[in-house]
Amino acid sequence: MARAFSRRGKGKTVRYAAKLDAMERAVVAGLMEQVHDLVAPEPDAATTSGDGDDFDSIVSGLGGLGMGVSVSAEDQTPDQRPVPTDARSFGERDPALERLLPAGNRTDDQASAEFRRLTEPGLRQRKARHLESAIAALRAPGSGVELDERTAIDFVIALTDVRLVLGERLGLREDADVERLEEELADADVDDPRAHAMAVYDFLTWLQETLATAMLPVSRPPER
Repeated sequence: MARAFSRRGKGKTVRYAAKLDAMERAVVAGLMEQVHDLVAPEPDAATTSGDGDDFDSIVSGLGGLGMGVSVSAEDQTPDQRPVPTDARSFGERDPALERLLPAGNRTDDQASAEFRRLTEPGLRQRKARHLESAIAALRAPGSGVELDERTAIDFVIALTDVRLVLGERLGLREDADVERLEEELADADVDDPRAHAMAVYDFLTWLQETLATAMLPVSRPPER
C-alpha cells in the first residue's frame, strides 16, 4: 500500500520519499512514458527507461486500480478518440495536446500557429525532460521513490501533465465534469474502464498533493 511523500533532511541534503510498491511504480511510470511519447520533440522519441511495453501489459493492478488504463490516442473509444490528424502538426490535433501545449491565441489561427512555431519545440523538450527525470526515479531500484529537490520539481510537473492527459481522456475539463462522471460511475457496471481510469486519476492527484505538501517551506516558530 502506498505511503505519502515526506520530507527527509534539510538544505542541500533534503529528500522527498514515498513508499510505492513495484506495481504502483509501474502504473505511474507507464502513464508517464505514454505522455512522453505524446510530447517528445521527435516522432520516434522514446524514453530509455522501461521496456516499451504497452501500458495494458505492464499493469495488472494497483490494489485493483489502473487495469486497462491507457492515455494513448489509439486506445480511446470512438467517441473519445481525438481527431485523426498528425498530432505534431499545427492544425487540428489530439485534444490532450491542446491541454499540454495550449495555443497562445484561440481566436486567430495564424497568430496561434506562429506562437506554436516559436514556443512549442522548447516546451516539448522541457516537458519531455521532466517526464524522463520522473520515470528514471520510478524505475530506480528500491522499494519506494526518493527524490532530491530538482527531481521533486520534475516529478510534480510530470504528474501534472499525466493528470491533464488522463483528465482529457475522461472528459474532465471543468470541476462540474468530475461530479458528473462520479454520478455516472455510481450506476455503471463494475467493469467500466472509466472507473479504473478515475481511480488512477484520484491516485495520481493524491500522490501529487502529498509531494507538493512535503515540498512546502518548513515554517519556524516565532522567536520570543
